[in-house]
Amino acid sequence: MKLRILGLTLAAAIVGSASAQAQDPVEACFVYVGSKTDGGWTQAHDIGRQEADHLMGDAVTTKFVENIPEGADAERAIERFARSGCDIVFTTSFGFMDPTIKVAKKYPDVKFEHATGYKTADNVTSYNSRFYEGRYIIGQIAAKMSKTGVAGYIASFPIPEVVQGINAFLLGAQSVNPDFKLKVVWVNSWFDAGKEADAAKALIDQGVDILTQHTDSTAPMQVAAERGIHAFGQASDMIKAGPETQLTAIVDTWGAYYIKRIQAVIDGTWESQSSWDGLKDGILTMAPYTNMPDDVKAMAEDTEAKIKSGELHPFTGPVKKQDGTQWLADGETADDGTLLGMNFYVEGVDDKLPQ
Repeated sequence: MKLRILGLTLAAAIVGSASAQAQDPVEACFVYVGSKTDGGWTQAHDIGRQEADHLMGDAVTTKFVENIPEGADAERAIERFARSGCDIVFTTSFGFMDPTIKVAKKYPDVKFEHATGYKTADNVTSYNSRFYEGRYIIGQIAAKMSKTGVAGYIASFPIPEVVQGINAFLLGAQSVNPDFKLKVVWVNSWFDAGKEADAAKALIDQGVDILTQHTDSTAPMQVAAERGIHAFGQASDMIKAGPETQLTAIVDTWGAYYIKRIQAVIDGTWESQSSWDGLKDGILTMAPYTNMPDDVKAMAEDTEAKIKSGELHPFTGPVKKQDGTQWLADGETADDGTLLGMNFYVEGVDDKLPQ
């Protein structure tokens, strides 16, 4: 994927003062759960790292380590970076959260940034993206494009972020077709092309004619292309894996965030925080709307604009839980606390949520 240039305005913002330029470069280090060429989640983070390298010039040097499993291996990788002189360490998978907190206690002078978690410390920030906003949009598209009224969702782990995505997708679909249904297969992995392909095939065999995923490989897109149905990309634009298959993709755009946080280290203004931005902030973007009629594209663009403006929140009532009990009253919007701890399905999901 080609390096995206963020523009002259951003480049000017990171030049800094002459004194800052005279300092030794800040060393920014990245820990990846997958391959930097996975075509999805990790590739998006690495593009962000490359943007920081490109636009910040001599002010920063970056390092990365890839294919690090969650758990003890992650702790060792994070500590190696902290011990080796990294000024700021970005740990880019949910399962890196506890290892990040543990290592951060040993290295109070190192800054740590953990993606998609919820724990912070004096030297640990959490950062995330409102992926559910994009999933609501693709749910609407799915309902317009599906002939069966049933989509398939390839899910990774039953954590709140993934459950949010499942529910947001279905609520988007039901805003177009109230009878729309969603089947889910859990693969218990962020990246396993074989399992993801098997899940895609199983869902198609069950009658779904649209696929979406919260996993990182392009395997589901490739299976969809082979079987002649449509699909949505995840984390990166996967159009190359299915030129006539992909309808759009939820694209994670981390570059501006990484530049901002590294610049804060350079300026001496870095502080621990929790950030959860979305479409309006540019940390989440939608790939071009393709392989669909003009009216469907127009609907998607309109929904995207309304989410960005705040006119539309994907989790707005009336909404019932899977068991039929009322969750959100008419016009009521879910608060962030509920979304961040989401552990239930909405009505219409054809699956039992793993415990």
